[in-house]
Amino acid sequence: MLNEPNTLLAPENGYHTEKAPFATDVQQADASMEPTYKILIADDHPLFREAISSVIASGVEGSEILQTDDLDSALSVTRENDDIDLILLDLNMPGMNGLNGLMTLRNEAPTIPVVIVSAEEDKQIVLQAITYGAVGFITKSSPRLEMTKAIQQILSGNVYLPSDIIRTGKESSNGHRRNSSHEDNPVSPEMLNSLTRRQLLVLERMSKGESNKQIAYNLNIAETTVKAHVSAILRKLGVHNRVQAILSAGDVDFSHYLKR
Repeated sequence: MLNEPNTLLAPENGYHTEKAPFATDVQQADASMEPTYKILIADDHPLFREAISSVIASGVEGSEILQTDDLDSALSVTRENDDIDLILLDLNMPGMNGLNGLMTLRNEAPTIPVVIVSAEEDKQIVLQAITYGAVGFITKSSPRLEMTKAIQQILSGNVYLPSDIIRTGKESSNGHRRNSSHEDNPVSPEMLNSLTRRQLLVLERMSKGESNKQIAYNLNIAETTVKAHVSAILRKLGVHNRVQAILSAGDVDFSHYLKR
């Protein structure tokens, strides 16, 4: 943990709030308007909080940003601000104890979406975070543009997963690739063969983290049609939600099934 001055956090409540800067004179004139979103950044590294605040300021202009550096303070902030739209949560800050901190926060504030923002790039950690209630996982090594896209996508009500990790997996600590287990990829060839070509194309784009709107644009179909395909995909794969479908299709070679 970096030794940074304590002035970044207000001593009376353990966190501070700031308005994302406005880029133009017109935006400055509108500074008195209600913020677009209220977002909590919970991370013990001041430099990273500053960096992600900058991402939010440019990508979601006018948002109100709250900051805290440990789990206890994050819990206090959520109790005092029931209108928070999103929490960006570091897995390794004080009090977290890994994913236990995520579960504690989800139990305390079950209606507030939580996204893990972590240096961790292990596929199993990503999957467990989603299982424990996170609506997304952003790696700290992600480029600025990718972070912006991820936050915008999540605020639009979609799930964001790092497709490079989900699709290819990561090497284990001894340098050898882990073998995909049935648990990682429970979808069977029979299930995939039951999907129409269009449904396969939709599922492929879902697994890349695209929203319904993006899929509709890329496949040149209506968004309502995409939603109908997604419903059919969930039913045929025997899963309950979009996240499960994405995870189940993580290692699928779509080119093989699209050849038919």
